[in-house]
Amino acid sequence: MRASNWLLPEFVSDILPAEARGLEELRRKLLDLYQYSGFELVAPPLVEFTESLFAGQRLDLPQKTAKVIDQLTGRTMGIRPDITPQVTRIDAHLLNRQGVTRLCYCGVVFHAVPNDLIGDRELVQIGAEIFGYGGIEADLQIIGLAYQTLETAGVHGAKLDLNHPGIMRALVSAHPALEAEVDKLNGLVREKAITSLRAFLTELEGVPTEIQEALLILPNLYGDVSTLEKARNVLPKLPEIQAALDELEAVAVKFPEVSVDLADVSGYDYHSGISFALYAEGWHNALVRGGRYDKVAKAYGRERPATGFSLNLRRLVQGLAKSAPAEAIRTIWSDDQAQLSKIQQLRTEGHIVVQLFPNTEQVTEEYVFTRELVLENDQWLLKSII
Repeated sequence: MRASNWLLPEFVSDILPAEARGLEELRRKLLDLYQYSGFELVAPPLVEFTESLFAGQRLDLPQKTAKVIDQLTGRTMGIRPDITPQVTRIDAHLLNRQGVTRLCYCGVVFHAVPNDLIGDRELVQIGAEIFGYGGIEADLQIIGLAYQTLETAGVHGAKLDLNHPGIMRALVSAHPALEAEVDKLNGLVREKAITSLRAFLTELEGVPTEIQEALLILPNLYGDVSTLEKARNVLPKLPEIQAALDELEAVAVKFPEVSVDLADVSGYDYHSGISFALYAEGWHNALVRGGRYDKVAKAYGRERPATGFSLNLRRLVQGLAKSAPAEAIRTIWSDDQAQLSKIQQLRTEGHIVVQLFPNTEQVTEEYVFTRELVLENDQWLLKSII
């Protein structure tokens, strides 16, 4: 057999029984959690025409999307790298409701290139979104549900990190020279490269000194919630900045273990309000990311408030302790109707029952046989084997 017959593409892997069981069990628990919280399940397609996938404001999607040619139309299709834009399209275009809509989802996404050297290209994304309400209550529900997601998975003591692109947006909009160089400015602020940022600002003509000073201060505005009060004292008293700080404060007081990083402008092109991430001790990078994206649905014909979160469910399962093998019942293979009826009864009650083929043993890592169904005195009875 040639190696090419079984090799997979780089950063793509099979999901074997133990991980698959953990993945499915957690998926069911989380979708139940979302349903009980009033979120309706949707399932967008794995592929769409690229015009639809790229219609939102996410500038990184074209680079993340693996593309194929539709053999029926000749048009370019993309394998979705993110389900959130698809759910936004469903709300804006297909459901087209006037009131508040809560949607949840879970499905496979594929990245043309991995996010990092230890990442996968095929992810299992799960998340929840609220459409049609711009108040802080929606942000609070989404963040609270993100916390509950990790708690349900067994990840406790998560820490919340908050940011708001509205602050950077207000500073940039203060002068056309800044707007023209927004991408470079965002990069320097995000990297906290203060020396390079200062040198770059001196090259721009006409930018008010107050705005320059604020941009240079921004990389140092991170830490606990006291950072918000410090920001009020040192940043310009622009209405947009004060409103952003008010929103951050309204959320920060509701949750424990909160940090703030006003220089985190990674979602500048996408997020319209509060954005957040949840971290936990012992985990590499954020487990959950989310935030408000009110402008995205405009590309699908109906601008509408929106906020939500998502996470890579497979990564979460891989980092959790493996579940103990499930207890199972074994029995011989036969055509005895009494035995088959008993097996059906046990399975209906939620027991795992395995019929062993003649002269074979069941090889499995996922089950441990603790009982067997045996025939005694013309009756099929359960007997302990441990």
